[in-house]
Amino acid sequence: MKKIVSIVGGGTSSLLLAAFLNTEKYEVTIYEKNKTCGRKFLVAGKGGFNLTHSEVISELTARYTPNDFLKEALLHFTNDAFRNWLHTLQIPTYIGTSKRVYPKEGIKPISVLKTILSHLKEKGVHFKYEHSFSGWDDQNGLIINSKSTHSDYTIFALGGASWKITGSDGSWIERFQEKGIATLPFEASNCAFKISWGSTFLAKHGGSPLKNIRISCLDKSQKGEAVITNTGLEGNAIYGLSPQIRKQLKSHKKAAIFIDFKPTLTLKNITSKIRESNFKNTTQILKKELKLTSAQIDLLKEKLSKESYLNAEILSENIKKFPLEIAGLGLLDAAISTAGGVSLKAIDRNFQLHKIPNQFCIGEMLNWDAPTGGYLIQACASTGVYLSKYLNEIH
Repeated sequence: MKKIVSIVGGGTSSLLLAAFLNTEKYEVTIYEKNKTCGRKFLVAGKGGFNLTHSEVISELTARYTPNDFLKEALLHFTNDAFRNWLHTLQIPTYIGTSKRVYPKEGIKPISVLKTILSHLKEKGVHFKYEHSFSGWDDQNGLIINSKSTHSDYTIFALGGASWKITGSDGSWIERFQEKGIATLPFEASNCAFKISWGSTFLAKHGGSPLKNIRISCLDKSQKGEAVITNTGLEGNAIYGLSPQIRKQLKSHKKAAIFIDFKPTLTLKNITSKIRESNFKNTTQILKKELKLTSAQIDLLKEKLSKESYLNAEILSENIKKFPLEIAGLGLLDAAISTAGGVSLKAIDRNFQLHKIPNQFCIGEMLNWDAPTGGYLIQACASTGVYLSKYLNEIH
């Protein structure tokens, strides 16, 4: 007789788990509180559908915080393995100029999701929509839609706490706390970061991009782009620094970041260009010689005194290491992802809960972090596939 597997939640990690579970051994049911699976998966597709990232696996595994937690899962189901699996489902992918991996042009996120769901149905996976988890009964069976449901193996893939409209509201954490499972408060990641801009600067440059920059915080730096918003900064150049920024905010109630406006030039190069320019006006030198945008130039003007702005050494130092103070995180629900959730101390190396044998947690509900660019979906997929390997080998 087949063992019964109940998967609670219908996101990326649960779908990949179900895809790789041996349905000759297991009767697999996915319980989803929405009317369909993959709501957040589709939201991810609206901003450019990064399925994974193409960098070599040794570099990819280093993108995650904590660094070693997901390594085994990522090595088991790599970015290349993910692409190969999608290809078997007739979902070809390509590598963009940013080295991010996308479905072949013309293939929409909804098509990818429908193809995966069809594959699972062909495997015999059952779906029960509008079925909500609300806790455990006295025998550690799930309470779903107010009824007890007993399984041989239970897997929670309940997601984080951002984009509540997709069902990822984090409300499950209260049930886990009541059960005595160690959790950590949810925190925004890959989100807006609060910076107090001058009103004149903001009126002129709100919405302006800062392209081809490098932002550093503590011991980490990230190259990319950021956008000046009414409340601060957003963009891939700062998203990857979320753990470092949160660390400072917890300790000091503020965080220091530094922008390198010209990461391809050395400090010496910049100083030489300023000193040796034929232009007499400093602003013209910055525009013509260094190709700085008006937003970048006005940031320098806002921070520096007139004397410092006209001093080649001080100006060059600020072009390479422009300081900004972050006062806080943006709204949790507007964040692309969240840290916090189930403590990693609450699970073993196979994602099994110490408190409840044969019950597991995978995906974003666990306390790990990663930048945007395909890393989030990849990690969710890898945790699902890695757990399927463990379960398939049990019997």
